[in-house]
Amino acid sequence: MTYLPTAEHDELRAVVRELADERIGPRAAAIDETSEFPHDLRELLARQDLLGTCFGEEHGGTALDTIAQSILVEELARADATTSLIPIVQKLGALPIILAGSDEQKDRYFPRLASGEWLIAFALTEAAAGSDVASNRMRATRDGDEYVLNGSKRFITHGSVADVLTVFALTDPAAGGRKGMSAFIVETDTPGFAAPRVEHKMGIRGSPTAELTFDDVRVPSANVVGAEGEGFKIAMETLDRSRLSIAAQAVGIAQGALDAAVAYAADRQQFGERVVDFQGIQWMLADMASQTEAARQLTYVAAARVDADAPDLPYWTSSAKLVAGDTAMRVTTDAVQILGGYGYITEYPVERMMRDAKITQLYEGTQQIQRLIVARQLLQRAGVARQG
Repeated sequence: MTYLPTAEHDELRAVVRELADERIGPRAAAIDETSEFPHDLRELLARQDLLGTCFGEEHGGTALDTIAQSILVEELARADATTSLIPIVQKLGALPIILAGSDEQKDRYFPRLASGEWLIAFALTEAAAGSDVASNRMRATRDGDEYVLNGSKRFITHGSVADVLTVFALTDPAAGGRKGMSAFIVETDTPGFAAPRVEHKMGIRGSPTAELTFDDVRVPSANVVGAEGEGFKIAMETLDRSRLSIAAQAVGIAQGALDAAVAYAADRQQFGERVVDFQGIQWMLADMASQTEAARQLTYVAAARVDADAPDLPYWTSSAKLVAGDTAMRVTTDAVQILGGYGYITEYPVERMMRDAKITQLYEGTQQIQRLIVARQLLQRAGVARQG
């Protein structure tokens, strides 16, 4: 399957890298220090038509292929992981509607999302149901032509700044999460909705991670995504595709740390020599570069599978997220080591990158969940029935 980037991809990379170097990178330290959502950079991305990449041209989007979308995220994350989450979550929140929404829903919401006028978030996780999505407890009760939503969500990226949410709730509690969950579009100005708490986090500190509460939130039946009871299936199909964006983010963070380490080692002198001339440091840099490139190429292979709607898509996207997330953590840790004491202080960006990298091993499915998915795909390929 062809997956190598084209000339158009290279041109996109050059444009986004210039934008990131000139406008986003210089803001990264302040965003991390203040833990404030970068509304100015959200507006910048919107003006550059970089928030509509997953939407069709009929809705005002640019309909970039998945490799191009990965390159966009990668180059933004190389400068600032927080900013890279803006297009990541815009796609994540919209994917349930892209996959299962009606034409009317798409016509109603996609133009405002593609233009960046509105932000969307994906509200699936609950306090007692993270990896175990089927254990969700939030309820949605039918009342005439409306559903009444009650419950709460936890760890929702952009939940406090989004204009609209895709929310998952039980419409048939007796059937359980796998068969009794449904998906809804909820506008955040609906009475009864609140985002009372934003988490204080280790990394990606300018991206608000919010607790959401729903107190008799009324949603019209026209806002059900897909059919009632299809919520679990829609959520899993969404994550099979969206976790690839986290792989791309991880690659970008690793590349940013590698670039910073090379620049520092070439400038810093110890024992009368440049640090970069020591063989031990060269070996570290070689490993960091090779591992980052391997993660990048696996991410692009998986991106091509997304566009081909490959039947073994979970194998590829989970593999990419697993490898890239672990690579980002390893490379950023080594970057801090190369900078020594300077790597541990906020004057240099690698300590921030190391903190940001950790989340790529956690959200959109932990690395342990990715290993389970890959293993199950291997068993399926081999025709081996899974026990339990």
